[in-house]
Amino acid sequence: MGLVAPDFLELRSKNIVVIGAANKKSVAWLTALTLEEAGARVIHIVRDEERRKEIGELIDKQRGLHGGASGVFVCNVESQDEIDAVAKAVGGKHGPIHGFVHSIAFANYSEGMKPFHETKREDFLQAVNISAYSLVALSNAFKPYFDENASVVTIGISTTRMAAENYGYMAPIKAALHSSVVFLAKSFSADSKVRFNAVCPGLLKTSASAGIPGYLDSYLFAEQATLRKQAVSTQEVANAVAFMLSPRSSGINAQELVIDAGMGTNYFDKGIIEKLR
Repeated sequence: MGLVAPDFLELRSKNIVVIGAANKKSVAWLTALTLEEAGARVIHIVRDEERRKEIGELIDKQRGLHGGASGVFVCNVESQDEIDAVAKAVGGKHGPIHGFVHSIAFANYSEGMKPFHETKREDFLQAVNISAYSLVALSNAFKPYFDENASVVTIGISTTRMAAENYGYMAPIKAALHSSVVFLAKSFSADSKVRFNAVCPGLLKTSASAGIPGYLDSYLFAEQATLRKQAVSTQEVANAVAFMLSPRSSGINAQELVIDAGMGTNYFDKGIIEKLR
């Protein structure tokens, strides 16, 4: 008789919604794969029909089936009507929801990088709406469908105190996201045990990050600033998200889990300083 693999994360047969997958390099996609390996049932929500088709094809390839796109939901988080509709559709079909992964970020860099004080009002407010407020709106819409002990995890950044010029106004937006995690945790605690946390990675090699002007130079520097001289991988972030969704992390709430391979402690690395001589 074969041994049954232990369900260490206790995620087997749990229903987990993942919103934000765009392609095979996405944090959301790698997280979904990791969750499925742990035995969870993953429900994808993406931003538009183009992403729905792409993620559907990845699902078909991964599972060896056809029709993956038919099980992927679409939601433009700038529309409250679409948020309400997708929550009802997903919750009604797949509830109770035991976990929710929010991996959404957007900034308009179409005009190139500008000094922070020249940020356009409409660009800033759109970024807040999509990247931060969407967590609040989605959590509220899904609240009736959450399991009492559900875990909500959003993807932040390792620090909002580093004023990186080429990240523009997204750091203040992420700061709003991080703060929203704390307030949602407090607000939901009035009548549930739903947890809210942020997994906050250092610089990653994703398609989304490639759209940030000058990102490659920052990524290469960050890699040298880590204690191990190796950049954080998207899989490492996905592993952390899976843990934070699991009952194994039940005592963690309203927190930011930084995944940066020690970069935040190593700005005066000897090897980096020597290169400046």
